[in-house]
Amino acid sequence: MTAVDFHGVFPYLVSPVDGSGEIRAEVLARLCEDLIRAGVHGLTPLGSTGEFAYLSWTQRRRIVEIVIHTAAGRVPVVAGVASTTIADAVAQAREFERLGCNGILAILESYFPVSDDGVFAYFRAVAEAVSVPVVLYTNPNFQRSDLSLPVIDRLSRIPNIGYLKDASANTGRLLSIINRVGDRMKVFSASAHIPACVMLIGGVGWMAGPACLVPRQSVELYNLCRAGSWAAAMDLQRRLWALNQAFAKHNLAACIKGGLELQGYAVGAPLPPQAPLSPDGIEEVRRALAAVGAL
Repeated sequence: MTAVDFHGVFPYLVSPVDGSGEIRAEVLARLCEDLIRAGVHGLTPLGSTGEFAYLSWTQRRRIVEIVIHTAAGRVPVVAGVASTTIADAVAQAREFERLGCNGILAILESYFPVSDDGVFAYFRAVAEAVSVPVVLYTNPNFQRSDLSLPVIDRLSRIPNIGYLKDASANTGRLLSIINRVGDRMKVFSASAHIPACVMLIGGVGWMAGPACLVPRQSVELYNLCRAGSWAAAMDLQRRLWALNQAFAKHNLAACIKGGLELQGYAVGAPLPPQAPLSPDGIEEVRRALAAVGAL
């Protein structure tokens, strides 16, 4: 288990890109600065909300560079590394570590199915390529080759693989993982789970796109959970859940980018061929944000 302690609220950052493909550096930096001031515990560029699958390597690198520069050591930056090949994933991870990131969120993309041994080899190679902590990302709804419980168990024995972010929406699976890996690995939830419930069963926080829109409320929820104030935590969780439901109902990046536009951040639309948030979706997000005082 690594000595670095990742915990709390890590917003999955959006990737603001203009019409010519350039990263909107000022917009991304302003968002990061505001999130840090709101008390988040870390920043995660190039997660699912960050549209990593739609970005070039040049764009990915630039986004991570901006986030690291803006964070300036105040909070850890855990950068997403995603590829279909081990060689490319290793190259990405090494470059992000060289840029100064504090951790790697390791994501496996695949076109053809990959065996459990192949999945294990991919994540092991990423971990062995860097000295920073690695967070495993598992999302069976989107990944063709997901992390099985036996593979997670094997990977938890690699020294710098100390965390897992699960986006399955199956909280029972999370409890099975926690029971299996014990103290070797800490678990983050996603917006698909009910974060307060994950904290109750032993989670250490959540990595999720909606935290970009409601950072102060997310931090408050985390603090209530840490204090064991479960009645107050669930009261706040109920009010926040409408936003989580909108996030699950609409395109991931479109929902968060649409909400940020409502809050005055010129992050733009999702990258084509993804569609922007529909008028009905915008109104749904608007109502959810207004209900928790985020507009």
